Amino acid sequence: MAETVIERRAAYGHFRLVPTRWMDNDVYGHVNNVVYYSYFDTVVNLYLIHEGGLDFHAAPVIGIVAESMCRFRRALAYPEVIEAGLRVGRLGNSSVRYEIALFRQGDDEAAADGHFVHVFVDRQTRRPTPIPPVMRAALARIAVA
Repeated sequence: MAETVIERRAAYGHFRLVPTRWMDNDVYGHVNNVVYYSYFDTVVNLYLIHEGGLDFHAAPVIGIVAESMCRFRRALAYPEVIEAGLRVGRLGNSSVRYEIALFRQGDDEAAADGHFVHVFVDRQTRRPTPIPPVMRAALARIAVA
């Protein structure tokens, strides 16, 4: 079995602080696995809103999650504040692959990392459509070469 590479902070172009919440912990005393996906969704959508001009209430084009994955490396727990790193691994015509890593504050190695893919669709028809230009430009700024 090939050894997986642990993601490092320097590989990410955008960061956002994400506070854990009391309800995020499970009975084992750490953040429950499903909550990590919520953190991923939070950092991506805040980036789209603040940098890409997304109006999730009225935009004619919306992103639908087509795929998601998370690798858990170290437990996170309330009351930690997480530093979520974001980059774009692939920018297509109507889809984007976001790559996210969650870091304990000050740590260089990720506690968790993963990705999800948005397919951009027309809000009404749900048919794939090109990523809007302003959003595409914002995504290109954090794309890896």
